[in-house]
Amino acid sequence: MSIDGRRRDFVGYGGSPPDPKWPGGARLALNFVMNYEEGSEPSIDDGDGYTESGLTEGASLDPLRDRRDLGAESMFEYGSRVGFWRVLRVFRERDLPMTVFGCALALERNPPAALAIREAGFDVCCHGWRWIKHFELAEEAERAEIARAVASLARSIGERPVGWYCRYAPSINTRRLLVEEGGFLYDSDAYNDELPYWIEVGGRAHLVVPYTLTNNDTKFGRGIFATSDDFFSFCRDAFDLLYREGQSAPKMMSVGLHLRQIGHPARAAGLERFLDHVRRHSGVWICRREQIARHWIATHPPTGS
Repeated sequence: MSIDGRRRDFVGYGGSPPDPKWPGGARLALNFVMNYEEGSEPSIDDGDGYTESGLTEGASLDPLRDRRDLGAESMFEYGSRVGFWRVLRVFRERDLPMTVFGCALALERNPPAALAIREAGFDVCCHGWRWIKHFELAEEAERAEIARAVASLARSIGERPVGWYCRYAPSINTRRLLVEEGGFLYDSDAYNDELPYWIEVGGRAHLVVPYTLTNNDTKFGRGIFATSDDFFSFCRDAFDLLYREGQSAPKMMSVGLHLRQIGHPARAAGLERFLDHVRRHSGVWICRREQIARHWIATHPPTGS
């Protein structure tokens, strides 16, 4: 068990990863993540001095300083006004679960979306209060931000989040502060594995459920994906390879979604094709992130527990 994530680990499970023993003997645990961020991004109205344009149709443009960019604001609003409801429909029509990486302020600002998430039974992993760069925060400020985000999501969703994922990179204090806050089963501030793993934080075992920026619609915003087929074929190839490997070495796969990206019709079509491709395969555990964490805690408790 490595120590609190500050010391880099280049070995991990090596060539002998554990059998995750997914429910039903599944070859693959597949988790879809909706990043609900619209309304929490930097904006003039919220005193940030500029308008965020990240992962919008105008993301390649320099952000305007000291004045509002109404175009970028409107593109973010599309994600919460339209994209959210389309992605929700796509999953509900197929009776599939997902995890929401929820920025607390964003969900405060859209009570109907918060209610729909709660009614759908999706789990909410705390994505911070706003788009805060935790690695720039002093320890006390970061502690306050974590507490504020947890309290807000508990009000909006009706229960406190049990997972954490920073909007930007974590600080060297983040994991220790999460353990101090209590109530977290895991964090996902890592991209270094395809299985959960334990680390030691402040003398206590802490679970990491790694995330990915690879199987992720951010590639649309960066000009890597252009069409729905780009998204579909990329995710399909990752799924197919992991499914084949799962005969002898089951893993987990995360797919990241952003409402102002995948929520547009021409992109959502690729998401629909991928979901339908997955559903044609048996032995796949499509699950919430909280379920992965609880399964790992029960099936692979930390050494010595």
